This record gives sequence, structure tokens and C-alpha cells, in this order.
Amino acid sequence: MGALLLIESVFMAIATGVSMWYGDADSDSFLVSTIITMSVSLYGFLFGRKADARVGEREGYVIVACVWIVCSMFGLLPYYLSGQIPDLTDAWFETMSGFTTTGATILPDIEQLTHGALFWRATTQWLGGMGIIVLSLALLPMFGLNGMQLYAAEMNGLSYEKLSPRISDTARHLWLTYILLTVGLALLLWIERMPIFDAICHALTTIATGGFSTKNLSIAYYSPLIQYTIALFMLLSGLNFGLIILLFRGKPRRLFHDEETRWYLSAVAAVTLVLTIGLSVVHLQYTGAVTWQSLEQAFREGLFTTITTMTSSGFGITDYMQWTSFLWVIVFFLMFTGASSGSTSGGIKWVRILIFAKSGVAEFKRRIHPNAIVPIKLNDKPVSQGTINNVMAFMVFYIMILVATTLAFCAVGVNFDESVGAAVSALGNIGPSIGQYGPAGTYADFPAVGKWVMTLAMLIGRLEIFTILLLFSKSLWKK
Repeated sequence: MGALLLIESVFMAIATGVSMWYGDADSDSFLVSTIITMSVSLYGFLFGRKADARVGEREGYVIVACVWIVCSMFGLLPYYLSGQIPDLTDAWFETMSGFTTTGATILPDIEQLTHGALFWRATTQWLGGMGIIVLSLALLPMFGLNGMQLYAAEMNGLSYEKLSPRISDTARHLWLTYILLTVGLALLLWIERMPIFDAICHALTTIATGGFSTKNLSIAYYSPLIQYTIALFMLLSGLNFGLIILLFRGKPRRLFHDEETRWYLSAVAAVTLVLTIGLSVVHLQYTGAVTWQSLEQAFREGLFTTITTMTSSGFGITDYMQWTSFLWVIVFFLMFTGASSGSTSGGIKWVRILIFAKSGVAEFKRRIHPNAIVPIKLNDKPVSQGTINNVMAFMVFYIMILVATTLAFCAVGVNFDESVGAAVSALGNIGPSIGQYGPAGTYADFPAVGKWVMTLAMLIGRLEIFTILLLFSKSLWKK
């Protein structure tokens, strides 16, 4: 934990440098926060330097679950000590929303934050996107940890691909790709006339599919060209990073022949088409004519909203709650899907949706032909029964936690529609939800108890349920 906290303190020091560079009034608060975080991290590292370095499955789950909580505890210090978020609950909410790449905010006026605070918000999402654990495996193999257990717990999806024999090399490949995409986007946004500070912050949060912006209007503040560029990179960040690496290695067939990727991209295209037609029809009803300009705007709003919702990015260029109910309900159901496994997005993920749907079809065929053997295949390979059980269990727990979170929000006074929306948004790491907590609103007036429940749901969703639930299993703690 000390080693992982040390990574956070280094990035907090960078944010301190940004604050000093711009002459922010909160530079002292950032410096104090950095000193506190680094001191505790060094103490933890030195205190545990002689401990057994072997990390088993049990220790892996504990470390991965704890690091998000501990990093959020120290990550809120710059907000809290500077007085920019004086309420401890709000500071915790904003920080956990950052590290889990949820993107929900309690700040009604983001533009009042200092440069240092805006940069730190973006940095928390960038660190949380690929994962602090994966970063530690990439940069700090000298700690002697059993990396596979940490990697398996951090990348807790249906599968994860070792791109190299050594897990630290795999982590380095993932982070190198992550950094290259971030730098590439930042340069492109700067070329497209976005201020360099905004370009860096938006690049950090776009590749992390986080959604924190430096502007109250989010991406609607910028030109259509910038909106298309960010939409493209959100789409890329929703792909499996292992397949992106293989694409860079000259193996594009692995990406374009991947069944999950095809369904993900097909879903984006189909929903974009529906939203474009729907928005054009509404425009026709109000104005009596459809122009190329209105058609382009409908396409851009439909495309951007589809991608930002499906990848759980949370950026916005329009308030979809102002659309007809048919259209914004489509957006609401998109919040369940997520993008590809092995990406930085939240949600259920398309590979699970595919296996779940194929299991239903296979069961239907077995009912008609009881003696038939109906294998479930993904990418032309049979899916093991263990993987199918994993998907079914995930779906059951996802629904159970969603119901429990919705009831908790209702119990503290939030109406039913917005309780469901907030629960789906938190568990899927989406950010905006529906009602007053849609893309044009914030969670500033959300009940305090509800904010703590919501941060717990964010953490459970970020670690894809099992990592947290396993900590409460008796069998995990048996010798």
C-alpha cells in the first residue's frame, strides 16, 4: 500500500507544480497534501519492507480493494485543505468519482476551480482508467510482488490477455499504449485550437473514459471538430486495449475479427442512426424543414451521446433530457451496456451481454431439441461452463446491487426515477444519469448519505463486483 500510495504522491507533486506554474492561491494546500501523502507512503513502504513479498489470491483482492479507498482518502486532501470543496463528504465523492472514472460531480461551477485542482481532477481519472495497480506493475517491479494475482484482481473481467510472458511487461505495454493515445489526443486537440491546458486535461479524461471537463458546458463549449475528435478517441478507448496493442503490432485481424468488437461498433452505429433519425424528425416537427446543418447537428449529437454513454465517459454536448422521452430512454438503456472488456469503460460489457444472450438462445434450442448438444461459442471457440457461470453470477449480483442501491436512494428522499438513474450511473461508472442529475445537472444537492452509498456503488462497479464481494466470503479467509 505504501508503494502504491507513493505513485499517487508523485502525480500529486506534478499537480502541485501545475498549481505553482499558474500562480494559484491553493499551491500551499497542494504542497502540504503532497508532503502528507508521500510521508505516509514512505512510512508504509519502510514498515513493510521485510514482510513476505508473496501475494496470493486473497492478498491480491485485499490490496486492489484497499488501494482505491486509501488513494481516495489522500486524494481528497487538495480539495479539502484548499477550501475549494470544504465539505468532507463532497470532497470524498469528487475524488472517488475521479479514481473510479465515474465523472459524477458535486461542483455547480467547475470553472471556479484553480488550474491545480482542475489538473488533479483529470489526473485522478487518468490514474483510475488503466488502474493504479497496473501502473505499479509497469514501473515498480522491484517491490517483488507476485504481479499476476494483482493483475487478475485489478483487471477483474471475463478474461485478460498476457501480451508478454512477464506480467510487468504486459503492464508496460498497456500503459505505453495508454500514454501514446493520451499524448496523441492532447496534441490533436491543441492543433484544433483548444488551449494547451484544456487539451491536456481533456486528453487525460477522454482516454480514461472519465468525463471530467474544465468547462461547465463540457465538450459543448468547443467546436464541432473537437467534438468529433473526442468522440473518436472515446470510441477507441472503448476497445480492448490488448487488441489495440496487437493492432499496433501489425495484427489488425485480431481486432476486426473479434466478435465483441464487431457487436460494440455495430451497436454504436445502430443507436447513432436511430438517434439521428429521431432528432431529425423532432426538428422537422418544430420547424417544418430539415437542412443539411440540422441533419449534421442531429448526427453529431446522436453519435457523441451514443459513444459517451456506451463507453461510460460522461462527456456531453447536449442535454438529452430535453429530447423526447423515447430518445432519452434509449440513452438510459445504453448505460447498462458498457463497451468492450479490457477497456477503460464501465458497465456490463458487450462480451457478457453476448454470452448471456447466446446462453438464452441455446437454452431455447435445448427446449425444442432436448437431446441436442448446443455449444456456446465466442470467436468460433467454445465458451467454458465456468465462464458462463461467471456471466450468470455477474448478472444476478449486478441486478441485486442495482435494486439495493435504488432502495437506499429512495430511503433518503430521492424520487424513484432519479434513484434508478443514479444507481445505474454509479454502478456503471457513467456520471450523468436522468432527471435533475442528467448531463446539465450535478449531484450537489444529493443527500449526504446517498453520496456515501453512491461512492460505494462506484467502487463496486469499477472493480466489477466480484473483487468487493469476495472480501465478504468466508471461504476466501480460510487458510
